[in-house]
Amino acid sequence: MPRTTTEHRDNRILPLREVRVAMLNWRDREHSQGGGAEEYAMRVAHALVEAGARVTFVTARDRGQSRRGRDGEVRIVRLGGRLTVYPLTLAWLARHRNSIDVVIDCHNGIPFFSPLVTSAHTKTVLLIHHVHAEQFAVHYSPLLARFGAWLEGPVARWLYRKAITVTVSPSTVRAMRSRLGWRGPIFVVANGMTSPPQVPATRTEEPTLVCLGRLVTHKRVEQLIDPVLRLRQRWPGLRLHLIGSGPLEHSLRAATADLDGAIMVHGYVDDATKSRLLNQAWLHVTLSDGEGWGLAVLEAAAHGVPTVCRDVDGLCDSVRHGETGWRMQPDDDVVATLDQYLGKIADPPSANDVAEACRNWASRFDWTSTGERFVGVVANLLHGEAAAGWHRGQHEAIVAEFRLPCDHQWLKWAVARIGVGTRFGTDGDHGWVIAEQYPAGDLVTALHEAGATEVAVRAADDVERLLGEAVPQREHIRPRPRLSR
Repeated sequence: MPRTTTEHRDNRILPLREVRVAMLNWRDREHSQGGGAEEYAMRVAHALVEAGARVTFVTARDRGQSRRGRDGEVRIVRLGGRLTVYPLTLAWLARHRNSIDVVIDCHNGIPFFSPLVTSAHTKTVLLIHHVHAEQFAVHYSPLLARFGAWLEGPVARWLYRKAITVTVSPSTVRAMRSRLGWRGPIFVVANGMTSPPQVPATRTEEPTLVCLGRLVTHKRVEQLIDPVLRLRQRWPGLRLHLIGSGPLEHSLRAATADLDGAIMVHGYVDDATKSRLLNQAWLHVTLSDGEGWGLAVLEAAAHGVPTVCRDVDGLCDSVRHGETGWRMQPDDDVVATLDQYLGKIADPPSANDVAEACRNWASRFDWTSTGERFVGVVANLLHGEAAAGWHRGQHEAIVAEFRLPCDHQWLKWAVARIGVGTRFGTDGDHGWVIAEQYPAGDLVTALHEAGATEVAVRAADDVERLLGEAVPQREHIRPRPRLSR
């Protein structure tokens, strides 16, 4: 059975001491096609190790990669290729089924179907970044697209009915409920990011656009070429930098080779080069069909660069419309939209205001908080604090604000009873609790039993779910000190 006793080592609390975790993801972050999902998975794996767990990262093997490896203290096992990794991983799980306490099954369109072979004592956490339903038709034939949608929806919904799900944004929760018919508990653990070096922005005199991310079909990067060329009639010095690698890199280089430098395909660049290009940019642009979150949006925002995007899953969470960028409807004219927002930030004082809002928003997200929240979900799950569940019409997350009793330890006891997906903070004689997938009446009862008074409960908004904390004054952009936990 899982060994979840909290112990101390080097003055650290280890809630997952000796817990054996298998993290299943179709790529690792060293894979040539690795992206934001792989960065998230490995960051979480390291957080689990820091909490005392022994983590094996099971993934596909890219050309030139060894079958076995390590990323710090995370052990890596590489099996098969893009499709064969799935059956080979199931075989690996079956062989090790009695030595695994927790499986984190990363669902990238198709999950690993781990409950088919794991033992009865093994807990399962399904990690979903975004719903792929419409994207199957972009990448596959109609028959394969229907098959993929069937696996992602009805099959996965039934197979993981006893698991809990973690996703990275509230819009993905809504997509799972509406498009996949998901009825199990879903918890939000947002992406973090690594803050870039603090160097002065060097925005170019002429407008410069950047598009940051993998060069794959569903990101629709090629559809920026014609709008940029048309925009140059109004903004003659306009340039677009495409930063990132992927299967479309060669065709994009060919398509932009004779454009006199209007569009530059950089491919993969190191962090210093990426920061330099972002610091020069006026706008970050993406026409993606959908994301789990949009890590590139936060990278651009950390450099003070707002994003223009389509109003789709994930990006509707990472881009604060009118504050850190602008969202357009899928059928809006791209040329007119970009022309409008280039005009908004052509004035340096206006651009500086937007840049400050962008940096403040990006500063609210870090990998430490992501890791802590994911560890909390796993630890509470192992300690037997099952989610109360979700019912149609119930709020996905609620916030309780209250006056504290004299003994704050009672608050910790009450929150421990509530369990998975719960965080709390105190500020003087007041406190707050944000609870996911939990009935409001039960939360009020638990807090009253802990001695809290003047309890007020409301639905958590999307920003609070992303940050994992209450924002009493709704000051979503201005940074504020983190409350104690």
